[in-house]
Amino acid sequence: MPGGAGPVRKCAGSLMRADPETRHWTMTPERTLWITGCLALVVVPHGLRIPAWVLASFAALAGWRVANAMRGVPLPSKWLVIVLSATMLTAVYAAYGTLFGRDAGVALLVVLAGMKLMESRRLRDAYVLSALGYFLVITNFLYSQSILTGVTMLAVVLIMTATLIAFSTDSGELAPRARLRMAAGMLIQAAPIMLVLFFLFPRLPGPLWGLPRDAHGAVSGLSESMSPGRISRLSLSDAVAFRVTFQGKAPAPNQLYWRGPVLWHTDGWEWTSGQPARSWRAQYAELRGEPVDYTITIEPHQQFWLFALEVPTTIPLGAQMTQDFQLRTPKPVRTRRRYRMRSYPQARLSRASMEEQSAALALPPGMHPKARALAARWREQLQDDDAVVARALAYFGQQPFVYTLTPPLLKNDPVDEFLFDTRSGFCESYASSFAVLMRAAGIPARIVTGYQGGELNPLGDYLIVRQRDAHAWTEVWLDDRGWVRVDPTGAVAPNRIQLGMDAAIPPVMGPAGLGLPSTGPLWETWRRWRHGIDALKSGWNDWVLGYGPRRQHELLALLGVDAGDLRALFLSMLAIVVGMLGLLALWLARRRLGPADPIARIYRRFCAKLARAGVTRRASEGPLDFAARVVAARPQLREPVESITGMYVALRYAGGDMPMGKLKRAVRAFRPR
Repeated sequence: MPGGAGPVRKCAGSLMRADPETRHWTMTPERTLWITGCLALVVVPHGLRIPAWVLASFAALAGWRVANAMRGVPLPSKWLVIVLSATMLTAVYAAYGTLFGRDAGVALLVVLAGMKLMESRRLRDAYVLSALGYFLVITNFLYSQSILTGVTMLAVVLIMTATLIAFSTDSGELAPRARLRMAAGMLIQAAPIMLVLFFLFPRLPGPLWGLPRDAHGAVSGLSESMSPGRISRLSLSDAVAFRVTFQGKAPAPNQLYWRGPVLWHTDGWEWTSGQPARSWRAQYAELRGEPVDYTITIEPHQQFWLFALEVPTTIPLGAQMTQDFQLRTPKPVRTRRRYRMRSYPQARLSRASMEEQSAALALPPGMHPKARALAARWREQLQDDDAVVARALAYFGQQPFVYTLTPPLLKNDPVDEFLFDTRSGFCESYASSFAVLMRAAGIPARIVTGYQGGELNPLGDYLIVRQRDAHAWTEVWLDDRGWVRVDPTGAVAPNRIQLGMDAAIPPVMGPAGLGLPSTGPLWETWRRWRHGIDALKSGWNDWVLGYGPRRQHELLALLGVDAGDLRALFLSMLAIVVGMLGLLALWLARRRLGPADPIARIYRRFCAKLARAGVTRRASEGPLDFAARVVAARPQLREPVESITGMYVALRYAGGDMPMGKLKRAVRAFRPR
C-alpha cells in the first residue's frame, strides 16, 4: 500500500522518544481501546439476561474510559471508584437477593469489569481485565452451549488473545491484522492439547460445579393434563423434542407412536393423569413381532417423564416404568439426555386391574348427554366391544369431521359440541370424544399423549421428532386382547398418521406457519438447509455436549486404557501432552534453523554491527525497544538507528512497498562507533 509505512514510522518515532519504562508498563490509549472493546464483546451476549441498568452502567463506564483514552477526559478518583463499586454491589444484591448463583454472579462480574476499567492505569491492570474477560467468556456457556455460542466465543477469545499480544513489549507494535494472525496461530497450536484434555481428562457424572435452580430454562412441551387447544398450540412449534437413531430398519410411519403421559381422569373439560401410577415393571400379555432397537436423545423439557416407542421393554438408567407403561424419572429432565431402548410395536399390553377398569369407565356427572345417548344406542344394537369400536370409528369417518389447528371455540360441553355441532378439531378433540363414547358404551378407555411420526434427516440417518408432532390417541380395554391403541384421528385425517404432520397442514401454511408452499424448489431448498443445520446440531450434541463418563469409558477401552485407573489415565494424558509439546518444540527449532527471511537476515546483520559496538540486543527485545535502548546509550546514533528500524518495521510488519534494497544499502553503510 502506498504510504503504508508512514503511520508505523510516526508511531515508532513517538514511542522511541517516550520513556521506555512508561511505554512498556502503562495503559496506552491503543491498549485501552483494545481491552475495552474486548470486554464489550463479551458483555453484549448477556444483554438480554442481565438487568438493563447493569448493561447501561457498563456501557457508561466503558464510554467514560474510551473518552479518557481518546480525548483525555479525567478518570474518577480512587474514592469515587470505591463509592460507585459499593453502590453497584448493593444494587446487585437488592436485585437478586444474593451475590451468588448464575444470574447474580454474571451481573456482578459485568459491574466489576466496568469498575475495573475506571481504575486501570498500569499494564498489570490490563492483564487482570483480560483474565476477567476470559472468565466472562465462560459464563456465556452457563446460558447456552449451542454451536453459535461456541463459534462466537471462539472469535472473542481470538480477539482477547490478540489484545494480550498487544500488551506484550515484544509484539505491542504489530499491526492489528498481524496480531490476529499471531493469535490464531497460538490457538491452532493449543488446539491439539485442548483436544487431548477434552477426551482424556476424567469426566464427572454431573456438572463441574452445582448450578442453582435458575440455571435451567423453561422449555415446555407436553404436560400431565390435556384440554381443548393445548396440543394444537404445540403443533405450531418446530422446536425439537427428541432425535432417534435406529439400530436397524425403522418401523413404518403408522407405527411411530412415542408414548408419554397417560390420562385417566376427566372433569368434562380437562383430562389429567390423576395420582401418578405406582411404579413397577409393567407386565406384558404377549411380546409379538420383531423388536426395535434405537437410541433417543431427548431435549430438556422440565417434566418427569421420558418418551419411548410403543411398547417399551427396557428401562433407562434412573427411570421407572409405571403400570400404564409410562417412563418416569425422579427429577425433571433439565438437561439433554441420551438413552437406549428396545420396543415391540406389536406387543399386547398387560391386564387391567378392577381399580384400573373402574377408573377407565368414570365420566363426570351431568356432562355429555348427547354423547352418552349415542353410545347407548350403539350398545343396544351391538353387543360385541370390537363392533362398538368399529362403529365409533365409522362415525368419525362418515360424518363431515374436519382436522384443523384452529377449531371453533367450545363454550358449554366440549364433547357434545364437537361431536354434533362444530365437528372441527385437533387430535385432542378426537381422542377425548372417542374416549367418552367408549366409556359411555361400557368399554374402559384412557388417553395417551406423546408424539406421532417424525421427520427423517437423510444427512444424519436419524429421525427428528418436533413439538409439532405432538399427538393424543386412545387406548381401549378389550377382554380378549388387553389394552388396544385406537387413533380416531386416523379415521378423519389418515395422512396425518401415514405421512406425518406436514401432510395434514394445508399447503399454503407450511411448517410452523411460515407461509411457504409445501412443494416446489423453494420448499426443498429450505428442507435441505434445515436438515443440514439439524445434522450439525445433532453431531455437536452427541460428540461435544454428550461426551460424558460413559462415552469416555468406551473411547478409553478402545485405546486399551482402564478409565477406572486414574493414575494410568493421568500418566497417559501427561505422556501425550509432553510428546505433543516436544514435537512442537522440534518444529519451532527446525523453523528457526531453516531458510531465514531475507528482511530478518538484513536486520540481524544490523544487530550484529551494534553488538560489535557494545550494544547487544536481548532475546526478548523487539526492534523498537532495542532501538530506544540504543539511542539512550548512544545518542549520536539516533538518526541511522531510527531510520533503519523504521524501514525494517515497515517492511516486516506494516506491509509497505518500500524496496528491500534500500534497507540493505542502509545497513551496509551503517558504521557504529
